Amino acid sequence: MNLERLLGEKGFDTAVFSMDFPENTASEWSAYFASQVEFSGSVSEKLKAVKRIFGMGDIRASFSRILDVFAPDIVHLHNIHSYLSPQLAAMARKRGMKVVWTLHDYKLICPSYNCLSDGRPCEDCLASPFSVVRKRCMKGSMAASVMAWLEACKWSRQVLERNVDAFVCPSAFMREMMLKGGFRSGKLHTVWNFVDSEKLKRFARTDLSADREDYCCYVGRLSAEKGVEMMLETVVGSPYRMKVAGTGPLHEQLMERYAGCGNIEFLGHCSAEQVSALLNKATCSVIPSLWYENNPLSVIESLCAGTPVVGAEIGGIPELLSPGESGIVFRSGSRKDLRRALDEAFAHNWNNRTIKDKALESFSAERHYEILKTIYQTC
Repeated sequence: MNLERLLGEKGFDTAVFSMDFPENTASEWSAYFASQVEFSGSVSEKLKAVKRIFGMGDIRASFSRILDVFAPDIVHLHNIHSYLSPQLAAMARKRGMKVVWTLHDYKLICPSYNCLSDGRPCEDCLASPFSVVRKRCMKGSMAASVMAWLEACKWSRQVLERNVDAFVCPSAFMREMMLKGGFRSGKLHTVWNFVDSEKLKRFARTDLSADREDYCCYVGRLSAEKGVEMMLETVVGSPYRMKVAGTGPLHEQLMERYAGCGNIEFLGHCSAEQVSALLNKATCSVIPSLWYENNPLSVIESLCAGTPVVGAEIGGIPELLSPGESGIVFRSGSRKDLRRALDEAFAHNWNNRTIKDKALESFSAERHYEILKTIYQTC
C-alpha cells in the first residue's frame, strides 16, 4: 500500500488486486478482488483453497476482469502465493505486460517460506524441494508439507523466470540466496525497503538534542526465530535495562520468566508513535534474530531515529550496519558475543545525528522510487 501511494504521487495510474477479506482497507477496486479462500473449515473450503494454490478455480476469471478494465503496462506482484497464486504472473505475461515481483520471504527457494528447520537456518531445499516433505517443515504436518512441495513443483524456477521480467530483492543477502537457488542474476535486483513518508517525516522532526536514556530496546515479534529469549537471558545477567515492545506466541511465556527481573520491562503492543518515542530515547536497539532476516524494518526504523543497532550477523542485517558508525554485529545465537556487543554499544560515543541523516537518505521513498523506476524502464 505504501508503494501504491508512492507511485500515485509520482503520476502513475494504479489499480490494486487482492483477495477479498473482512479486514481489507477500502479500495475502489474491491469489486474485482478474488474471492476469499481459507485453509481451515469445511472440506469444500479447503478444496477451494488448494485449487487457488495451483492457479485453478475462480482466480483466472477475477484477475482477467481487472486486467480487461485497467489494462496495465506493468503488473507488480507482492505476496501472491497461496491466497492469489503465481498464475497472475503467467496471465500478465501472456498479455504482453511487464511483470515485476518483490520478494518478501524465501518462498521461491524454500517451500515453507523461511529457510528454517527445527528453529535453525536450513538451505536443504536449494538442492531438493522435497526436503520440505522429508522434514515436515510446514507446521509439522505431512499433508501440508506435501502440498507445499507440489506447489513448488508447479511453480518451479523455470516457470517463474519465464513469466517474470524482474525480481526485486529487498536485501543483497536475499539476492545471493536466489542465486544459490539457480535464478539468473540478470533478473535479480537489490532494492532496500523504504520507510513510509509520514513515518519518515516523524523521524525527521524529532529533536536529537534531548539526552538519550540508559536502556536498550527490542521492537518486534516475540517468537522463537527472532532470538528474543536468548537476548533476555543475556540481559538478565548484565547491568543494562531492556525495554521490549511487541507481542507474539512467546509473549506470555517470556513475561512469566522475565517480567520479574528488575532490568527488563515488557511494553506489549505499541503504536507507531510509541515506537518512535521508544527508539528516540534508547542508547541502542537489539535485533537478535536466529533466522535469515531479509530487510528488517526494525533495523531501518532504529537507524532513522538515530539509534545504533546491535544486530545478529545473519541474513540481511549486517548489510544495513556500518560497524562502529551505525551499529555492532554479533554472532547469531551467542549470548557471550551479544554481551560483548552490548558492552561496546553502551561504551561507544555514537554520533546519533550522522546515523539519522544517513538513514533518512538511504531509506527514503525517493531513493526507492528512482531505483524502481529504472527497473520498470529496463526490464
